[in-house]
This record gives sequence, structure tokens and C-alpha cells, in this order.
Amino acid sequence: MYFLTGWPRRLLCPLRSEEEPFHIQPSSQRFYFAVLSETQLSIWFSRPSVLIVSYIESAKAAAQFGFYQKAEWKPDDSMIAVAAAKGYILLFDVLGGGDDKYLYEPVYPKGSPRVKVTPGYKEEQCAPALSLEMKKPVDLEAPITSLQSLQEDLLVCTADGYLHVLHWDGLGSNGRRAISLTTIPFSLDLQSARGGPSLDLEGVYIRCMEYCVTLDGFAVVLSDGRLGFITPLSNTITADQLQGVWAADVTDGTCVAVNNKYRLMAFGCASGSVLVYMIDTTTGSMQLSHKLELTPKHYPDIYNKTGPVKLICWSPDYSVAMVTWECGGLSLWSVFGAHLICTLGEDFAYRSDGTKKDPIKISSMSWGAEGYHLWVIPTKPERRRQEEQQDQEEEMETPPRSSLQAGILQFHFIKSALTVNPCTSNQEQVLLHGEDRLYLTCGDPTQVHSTSDTHITHPHTHIHPRDSSPLHHPPSPNSSLSQGLSTLLGHKHWHVVQIHSTYLESNWPIRFAAIDTTGQCMAVAGRRGFAHYSLYTRKWKLFGNITQEQNMTVTGGLAWWNDFVVVACYNFIHQQEELRLYLRSSNLDNAFASVTKLHSDTLLLNVFRDMVILFRADCSICLYSIERRNDGYATTSSVELLQEVSMSRYIPHPALVVSVTLTSVRTGDWNHIQSPAACMAESIMLNLAGQLIMLQRDRSGPQVREKETPANHKKLLPFCPPVVLAQCVENVWTTCRSNRKKRHLLEALWLSCGEAGMKVWLPLFPRDHRKPHSFLSRRIMLPFHINIYPLAVLFEDALVLGATNETVLYDGLQGASEPLEALFPYCTVERTSQIYLHHILRQLLVRNLGEQALLLAQSCASLPYFPSCHGATSREPIPDPLLPTVAKFITEFPLFLQTIVHCARKTEYALWNYLFAAVGNPKDLFEECLMAQDLDTAASYLIILQNMEVPAVSRQHATLLFNTALEQGKWDLCRHMIRFLKAIGSGEMETPPPTPTTQEPSSTGGFEFFRNRSISLSQSADAIATGKFNLQKTFSMPTGPSAKGRDVECAENMYIDMMLWRHARHLLEQVRLRDLGCFSAQLGFELIGWLCRERNRVARVEDFVMALKRLHKDFLWPFPVIPVGSLSSPLRNGRCRTVLSTRLLKSQSADSLLNSDMDTVPPQAAPGNHTWLDSLGPRAKDMDTASSAHSHHHTPQTHDAFLSPLTNKVEEYSIGSATDLTETSSVVDGDWTMVDENSSTLSLSQAELEHISMELANKGPHKSQVQLRYLLHVFMEAGCLEWCVVIGLILREASVIKQVIGFLDSPEVPPETVQSVRSGLLAVDSWASTDCLGYKPFLNLIRPQLQQLMESATEQVQPEAFQPSSQSSKLGGSEGLGGPASPRAEDSRGGTSPLGLALPSLEPTGGFSRPPSEDCPPEQTEEQGEEEGAYDCTLS
Repeated sequence: MYFLTGWPRRLLCPLRSEEEPFHIQPSSQRFYFAVLSETQLSIWFSRPSVLIVSYIESAKAAAQFGFYQKAEWKPDDSMIAVAAAKGYILLFDVLGGGDDKYLYEPVYPKGSPRVKVTPGYKEEQCAPALSLEMKKPVDLEAPITSLQSLQEDLLVCTADGYLHVLHWDGLGSNGRRAISLTTIPFSLDLQSARGGPSLDLEGVYIRCMEYCVTLDGFAVVLSDGRLGFITPLSNTITADQLQGVWAADVTDGTCVAVNNKYRLMAFGCASGSVLVYMIDTTTGSMQLSHKLELTPKHYPDIYNKTGPVKLICWSPDYSVAMVTWECGGLSLWSVFGAHLICTLGEDFAYRSDGTKKDPIKISSMSWGAEGYHLWVIPTKPERRRQEEQQDQEEEMETPPRSSLQAGILQFHFIKSALTVNPCTSNQEQVLLHGEDRLYLTCGDPTQVHSTSDTHITHPHTHIHPRDSSPLHHPPSPNSSLSQGLSTLLGHKHWHVVQIHSTYLESNWPIRFAAIDTTGQCMAVAGRRGFAHYSLYTRKWKLFGNITQEQNMTVTGGLAWWNDFVVVACYNFIHQQEELRLYLRSSNLDNAFASVTKLHSDTLLLNVFRDMVILFRADCSICLYSIERRNDGYATTSSVELLQEVSMSRYIPHPALVVSVTLTSVRTGDWNHIQSPAACMAESIMLNLAGQLIMLQRDRSGPQVREKETPANHKKLLPFCPPVVLAQCVENVWTTCRSNRKKRHLLEALWLSCGEAGMKVWLPLFPRDHRKPHSFLSRRIMLPFHINIYPLAVLFEDALVLGATNETVLYDGLQGASEPLEALFPYCTVERTSQIYLHHILRQLLVRNLGEQALLLAQSCASLPYFPSCHGATSREPIPDPLLPTVAKFITEFPLFLQTIVHCARKTEYALWNYLFAAVGNPKDLFEECLMAQDLDTAASYLIILQNMEVPAVSRQHATLLFNTALEQGKWDLCRHMIRFLKAIGSGEMETPPPTPTTQEPSSTGGFEFFRNRSISLSQSADAIATGKFNLQKTFSMPTGPSAKGRDVECAENMYIDMMLWRHARHLLEQVRLRDLGCFSAQLGFELIGWLCRERNRVARVEDFVMALKRLHKDFLWPFPVIPVGSLSSPLRNGRCRTVLSTRLLKSQSADSLLNSDMDTVPPQAAPGNHTWLDSLGPRAKDMDTASSAHSHHHTPQTHDAFLSPLTNKVEEYSIGSATDLTETSSVVDGDWTMVDENSSTLSLSQAELEHISMELANKGPHKSQVQLRYLLHVFMEAGCLEWCVVIGLILREASVIKQVIGFLDSPEVPPETVQSVRSGLLAVDSWASTDCLGYKPFLNLIRPQLQQLMESATEQVQPEAFQPSSQSSKLGGSEGLGGPASPRAEDSRGGTSPLGLALPSLEPTGGFSRPPSEDCPPEQTEEQGEEEGAYDCTLS
């Protein structure tokens, strides 16, 4: 509603004076302010805020009249009455200095475009030169307590109990009347006035009085603290024509302020609270409407220590009241009691170090024009402190110390457009306006319009009243304008639009503001004319002809209809009220306007679809239809009067109507609403002083004529008599859109009711088109509380938008005399929003309307926050009988499992049994989650099961979940489950679960490298011998608190390992290598050690062709294609391939390996991640030469020159780095540099380039390549030669195949492996010949190795040769059970192997334990250990 912004401004008087101001009184239009000090009357102007004139009383006159006390303006601003202490009324004439005399005028630099266009036209508001003349004083012979101005009279209350009526224009025949208070009869209501109990008013006088126009009476506070209301029974105020009522049970009244728009009287009390009374229209008695008081909940330390209420000030539009107390502080409330701001708490009351500030004490305050400022005069001690500090600042400049007339403080406010232009309630935007700028929540245009520029600056988070804010770039006008949730709630920033300074200077203050439905166009109207702004163009449009602007003033508000601005205005030339429509796209000129003359002054205007509704000063409502017309070039609109409805019988005073709205809301039979009539304007909503009145169309007559007559001549139905829907209504929201899926929300009526929160008038639809029950009402009014002040309702999204005041402390200058900036925090306004769906659902369930709640909830199930709404529905304490209903309701939705578990975890453990008795057994719910594949929710149920069941049950369920998570690759969950299972194990020993010592790996997606690649919990490594590995069955025995604890923990670790091994075996059986790699990297599974054990069992390849196809599919690797031209010589083939593949491997950083597409964590540049990859380039060279030498050793006929030509140039030239730029590689490490300068010396022929491009086309994604190479390395280390062959084939690496075939001659390799590789390669060859010819060139390339393999098969060694080895393996295996086997002599054979390099440091130290139940058969020999050493030479 109203929001404080920035810091207050201090206005200093330029005149030196010893006196201090203590009272401020605004003129009727609030352009002038009369400021009193003891002998001085000053008049200030509002904008610019400057002193105009000061009248200083002579010492002699001051002695005669006494000091000044109060002041009051005549309604036409021509006179001021001042009450003096000795009972005198001093009347002053305010004389204008003529049209041309101004105190301050703008001076523009030469060459400025601002030159006067119209002679005599004042371009900027200049402070006029005024003078004051005192007239003859009036002596009332008693101290004056209150002044009140009427049209022609001045009412003065004196301390002798009299009410004086003075005529403003002097003392003629009826110039002065005195009425004694004792002659006015007071009673509790007007009906009992003639004979009921009456107040004894002897010795009582009126302490404070204010006149209420709309109630036509005076609210008074008597000197004994009683509250009363005095009504004149006739037009003249005479003693026998006055009647009073008083409020029972109140005796501590201090002050009063009346609200003319809502017919309320706010009385301040000595207790610190404000009582707001209304007059009962039937009995005439005073009835308490509501209270404005601080709550102990929000202000526990101050709520009862404020002292009596000192002043109450209603804003000019009567929508908020400002209150101050004797002990200081300011507090702002909306008209029906919603609390907005208070300076007694938070940053206003405390410094950042926690010390308390003194609250500002106020002697007088007043709202400025249109409520943009609050003028405040602090009490004397406050000012003295400020003055001292002021003098200290000025000591340097002005040696003679004389005190300035100290400051008036000016607080700045921004307010909602709803306060003065309620037609903006149809829009789903929040629009606030300050005195020179607009704030919008139209969302970020970058999110609304994908087509707009990307280099958009964000508006400032904090609103400063004096600085401009960068605005967004315009979106393209044709882009879609749907205001999604993301745009309206995407951020807390406002879109700030500065009002055009040229318009503002001559037309300040801004009275009305409006925004269109898309949130892209705004219009503002000041004192004269109006201007509009478009977010598309970022430009304001002003009247081209300044005379046209100055000859109209907007009276009834302004609104947008499609591309037109609809304005209800008064034309000064024709002295005629008009309705005008201006097209946004054409120039702002009356030539392009559509003008309709009106018979009476318009007070309010609103637009509904293609209709305009006007409320006029004669209390009638007019409906007009608008139609768009395209006349050749110009687009115009035509307006036609549809209907007039007189409301004078129901409306006592036209100023009481707060808003008027056309809606399609009605209470009738739903069958009508199925018809097109649903889109019609069905009813009029009128907010009459807080009472919401509804006028529906009367459908009781014959309905036939609608079909017979043509549509455009259809006579509109008359309206029924009005019905009151609700009380205490501040704002009303409806929408003219319709959506069959969300009829509940779109056909509802939303009300904001001050401290009572919000209400929604919800339609109740029969389900499935059944006939509705006769006893079920068509609509229901549901109240609900809300934490923010509502400013807009998003109907489909079930959200309320609002704004809230935030503060920023600025304690930079602390000291004895603090500046204003330290006394007050800097105020900002932030956007807020609140979901209301759960409130409505809960209210429906409480009222046993579960079916309606279900319909409503199902229509909103697609909303992003719907699950949390469910939680909120059931999160607040639910009364016992309601719990089964709520539980049953929630189970209707797919997300009920999450909802229940979230609520349970927010509920006390003691109440869980009660909760699950209503919603179902947690074990069943857990199983439902597993069946629905909702593993995260299932994990939450585990925590509940762990608390409610024995450990065995939770372990059983945890195992189920762990296996499912492994299968689905939910690695985070797997890690949590490992921790959870360990915790259960330790929980059985009744010790707290130990924190896992292994660091959780970050959830990057690819295959990761760990310094210690193991959280495989029971596996530790020791006993690395040079060049060999002993596979031992050793258990790591952690040092636990007790032997029993160690046993349990060890058993838990074994249990977890068993599941991990089982899953790995399952993946390998299904040829899911990619999943196996991710599983190993994410859970730190010790893959190499496990593969060593499984080498001759599950790590065999049964079907090479199937495995190859599966790898192509898993790694998105394209099947090779044959180039169109015949292949070049094998030399060039090999040469290019080697350079590219080796270089590609070399140039990529290890981080690329971490980048699997499974997760979205960006690769982190970790310098330690280079383990084996950094040395890859040089090693590849060794590998090639070594393998060629090896094959040469066995088969002399091999082309050993194949791979040698370019291998030593690999370091020198970097062809690959050119291709790297096209790969999706991670550039984080900066591992690849620019292409080497000397690479230009490497000349490639056209054919070679074609071949290179073909190679790249036959390669899969870079990430897959890296992953495959890593797997190749792992299988090589583990000695799984068949897999090495398959990966070598898919990568088409001849060197790998050659190397593996070389290894097959080694006596340690079992003959089954040799046989498997041979038959597998033959199968691939025959498959390639028929199905995949792209593999043929590569198979031809490795033909010599295949040949060698075939030959070695014919001269196969007899199986007996392996006998001793297998016997020794039995021995080694049995030793392994007992303890570490001693290294034996024949094991050192591995050292003599041509490739026997030491094992890589990459491996963790120590052996790998094996599962006892799934132990390898005795045939598993120690030769595997040798192979461990023998095969790691490839890539380590």
C-alpha cells in the first residue's frame, strides 16, 4: 500500500531564529504548509520544498495575544486562522503576488531546448510569492483547545466548554455563535436520545475535534477521555439542532482523526492503541470496527511501552493512517488494520552493534500532496541535539554561532497504484509509484522474450528515491507476452521507470498511474494532461501541443484497453466531462482521440473486456461498449452507451465509493455459466466504504429475446437489487480471462481485508456435470491469513504478489551527535509473494468440502510448488478429527508419498505412530516408493523405519534400496546408503555411527581417478613386490572400541562389498562397460583388483561381436564406414592414425575424463589429476616400439616398420591440436596450447587430409574415447585380454591388438583365453565381411597378427606343461587364507618378461581381499599376479 523509501530529508529554514517550530498544518490541496513557532507563522511550498513567507509577531502583540498554538486554513487557501495562548483567534489574509511574481524560477543554460513555447505558460512549478496580512483578532476569552474549518465557518472549541462558530469573512450579523456543550444531548444511540441516559457534561470541554464530511458530523474527544460524535440535525449549526452519541466503556481518549472515504473515526488512547469506530446506520450508535495496536508477537519489548497516542494522520487518499506516540516512533497501518511499517523495532530502533537508539519524538506531522511525503516536526530535545551537531559542522564557516530554525523532516513514500486508481486490480502486475518514478514487477524481459538482447543490465536491487536505474533493452514487439511464474518471481528487483521530467515539472504531483495487462505499457496523469510510456520503445509520449495538455485534467482515473488509453477527464475549454480514448501507437494529440461527452463528473473508471464502466458524481453507473475501428489508415475506437444504473438509493455520498468493477462472477445456476454468457459482464462489484456490494443481472424475466434479436441490438438485462458480500474490504481482484481447467481459481473473487487477511469467494462446482445438491450453496467465502500485504493476485498460479519494506543500516558516523543517516536506516522496498493454495484447500477440508478441494487441487497439480502446498496443507497443527480427512485427500495425488515423509520429518517423533496410523504403514509406503522408482523419497522413509523398527528391518529395506540405486546409477544415493548401512551396523553395538573417513567423491559424471581409489570398505592394499602382485585374502581390521565392535563393523563392510561385487558382476555379464566405469569411479570401487580375481570367470567375453555392438551403442561410437576412394597405402594409413590418436590422447587434460554426461557438475581444474595421462605421449612411443619389437621377436615376417615412421615426431608436431578445437573438450586446464609454429612444415597431401577427415567421422565423442581408453588401461592392468581386444577393435588401435596377441604367447595366459581371443577375432572378421565392411580395412591391417595367432594355435603346447603351475597355485591359494604368501622363486619370472615393468604407483598399496563365499576356485594362479605386473606397461 504505502512503503517508506530512502532516508528522510531535513529542511532547514533560511531565517535565523531562536524559536523552534512545533506545529504544521497543510492547506486543502497540500501545496502549502503553515508552520508555527511561538511568535512566527511561516508558509512553506511543497515542491520545491522552500519557505515562501514568514510573519513575525511584534513583542507587544505577542504579550497581548500570547504565543501561537494552532493553525487552520480556509478551504480555498485564502486565509489562515491562528489560535493564540490567551484565547485569541488571529486571522491572516494570504495574498498572492500576481501571476508573474515567483520567488524561485528555473534558470536554464543557453542553448537549452527548454524555452517557453506558450507565452504566460509556467513551464516549471515555481514557488509563488505570497504575503500575509493580519486582520482584526477575535477574543474568545478562554484557552483554545481545537480548531476546525468548514466551508464558510470556523469552529473553535474552548476550555470553558463552549463551541464557537465563527464566520471566515468577519463578524457580520451571523458572524459568531457560541454553543455550550452542556446543552447538547448525548446518548448511546440516536433512538434512545429522547429519553435514555445522558452524559453529565458539567465542567467538561472538547479537547480535540474533527469534522467528517461523509458522516456529516464531528468526532470529538472530551476532556474526561470520553469519545463522542456530534451530528447537526439541520444544515445550520445551532444549539438546539445538535445531537451527540458517545462510545461506551472508553475514558482514555487523547486525539481523533476521521476518514472521509471509509466513514471511520480513529481515536487515539492513553493505552497506546487506536480505536477505529464506525457509525451504525440503523441505530446511529458508535460501533468499534477494529483496533490499530502493536502486537507482542512482533514487538515484544515495546508494544506496551509506547505511551499515549499523540497524533493520527490519514493519508490524502485515506488508505493508510500514520500514528505516533508520546514516547516517539512512527507506525503505519492500512485502513482496516494491516500493519505496514513501525519505527520502534528492528533497524529503526537498534544499531548494528545491538545498542538501542532513542526513538524520534514528534510534535506535529502532516502528509504532503498525494501522500508522497510525510512532513514531520520533531520535538525540542530532538532538534536541540540535531542543532548542536549542525553548529559543530558549521563552526568553521560561520564563527558567530546563532541557531538555525531547525529542521522539518520529510519522509519519502511510494504507494500502490490501487490506492487512487483501483481499476489496476484487474492486472496481474504490481505497480507502485513514487513522486517521480514508477516501480513495476513485470519480470525480467530477458526471461519473457527470448528474442531480446543478452547484454542486459539488471535494475538496482535497492530503490533509491533520487537515483536513476538502468532499464532493460526493449524486447521485440512480436514476441510472446505470457507472464510466466519465472518472470514474475524470477528475482527481487523492480523495474524502475523514471517519469519524464518535462511532464513532471509542470504537472506534479502524479495522481493516477495505470499499467496494461501485458505489463509493457504504463500511463500516468498529474495535475493536467497525461503521458504514457512503453517498455518496447523505452520512450515516453507527451502531448505535442502543450495547450491540449493544460486544457484537460484526469478526474476519474485512467486505464488501458488493448492498445488504447482510456481516460475520464474534464475539458476546461468546453467545461465538459469527457471519456477519451487515445491510441498508443499514434501521436498523443486530441486529433487522434475518440471523445464521448458525459453528463456528470466521473469519479471512477474501469474496463472489463470490451466494456467501460463509469461511476459518476450523481451516484449512477454507466456501461459503455468500445469497438476498434480501422478507417483506412487510421485506427480509431467507437464508444456506445449500453446501460445506466442509478445507485442513489443505496449510496449516501458519492465519495464513499472506493472502487467499481465489472465481473463475470455470479451466484446463479451453473447451467447458465456453461453458455457463452459466462464471458458476459454478469455483475457489478462496488466497494462502498469497505462494504462489498454486488449487483447481479436479473435473469428472472423471459430469456427468449436474446436469440431472436441480432447480437448488436441485444437489450442488456437489468440489475437486481444489491447484496452485501463482505465487510472491511480494501481491495478486490477479479479476472476477465477464462480457463476451463482452472475454473475454481479464475471464477473466484479475491478480497483484501486488512488485519483480517484475505478472503476468497470461491465457486463450488458439481462434480462430473452431476446435478448440484439443492442444499449446497453455489459459492463459499473462505478467509485466510497472509504474511504480506497483497497488491496483485496471479489467478492461475495461485499466488499473491506484494511488497515489503526492508532496511539497510548505515552506522558509519557514530558519535555524540548522530546525523540523520545514522538515526534512520536506509529503507528499500522488496518484492514478495505468497502461495495461497494450501490455505484454500485447508479451509475446504475443514468445511467438509473434500470433493471441491480435490477438484481444485487437481487443476493446480501442474504448478511447480504444488508438492510444497500439500506439505503446507498438512504441516500446520491439524485438529484430531481433520487428520484422516487430510490424509485421505493427500493420497489422491501422485506426490503423496513425498508429502507424508516431509510432514513426518517436520513432526515430533512421539507423534509418528499417530500420523502413520492415519496415512499407512511406513514399510508399505517405502515399498510403494520403490515400485514407483522414487528412490529419494524411499531413502527418507528409511530414516523413519530406522526410528520405528528394529535394525534388521531397516537393514533389509536399506539393502533393497541400495541394490535399486546401484541398478539405476543414483550414485549420491548409493554413497548415502553405504554410510547408512555402516551406521546401522554400528547402531547395533549401541555406539554412535562413526563418521566415514573416506572423503565422498564429488559427483562428476565420468570415470574419476582417485589418489586412493577405494571406499570399497574392506579392501586395503599391501605387499607390492617389484614387478608382481600377490592377491591375498587380507581383511583390514579397523581399531574399534572393542573386539565385538570390530567384528560387527568388519561384517558390515563385507556385507557392503558383497553387494558391490555382485553389482559389478551383473554389469559385466550384461556387457555394460560404461555403467561399470561410472560405478567404479563414483563409488571408488576397486575395479582392477576385482577384475584380477574375476579374470577367468565373469570377466571373459563370450560373444565378441555382441560385445562390440554393445560398446558401439553404449559409447555412442559410430560404426566405421569405408571412404569413397580406395584406401591409400597401409603405411600412410597407419601413420596418420598413429599421429592423430596419440596426439588426441596426449593433448586432452585428464579433466575431460571427469566429464561424463550423467551429471552436470562442471569440471574442476585440479592440478593433481594428471596421473598417467601426462606421460601418455612419451609412453605411447615406447609402447609402439616395444610391441613391434615383441612381435618381431616371435614372428620375423611381421612388417615391423609399420608404426615407426612418425612415432618419434609425435612430440614435435601437433596435428591433433587443430582437431581439438572442434572437439567438445574441456579447456579448463589449458592443457592444449596453440598449434605449434613448426607444424606448418608438416605437409600433408590431399588424400591424407581426406583420410584424416574420414578418421574423425569414424570416431565417437571425445568423452567416449577417453572413457574407452581408461577402460582399456584398466583391463590391461587386470590382464583381461579378451576385453582389451574388443576395446582395441572399437578404437581401431592396431598396436593394442598387436600387444595383446604378443601377450598370448606368454605361458601364464590360460589356453582358454587364447582360444577365446582367436575365435572371437574370427567371429568379428566374418561379421565384418557380411554386416560391417567398415571394419575390414582395420582387420586387414592386423592380418599379420591374426596369422600369427592361427599359427600358434596349430603348434599348441600340451596342457601337461601347465600342471606344476596349477599345483603351486593350490598351495598359494591355501597360503593366502592363512596369511601372506612368501614370494617364491619362480614368481620372479615376471621380471624377465620383455615387458615386465614395475607396477604403477597409481594402485593403492596392498593386496585385495576377496569375498569368502564367492572365492575364486583354486585354479586361480599366482601367475595373475605376474600378469598384473606384466600388463601395466601399456598406458601407465
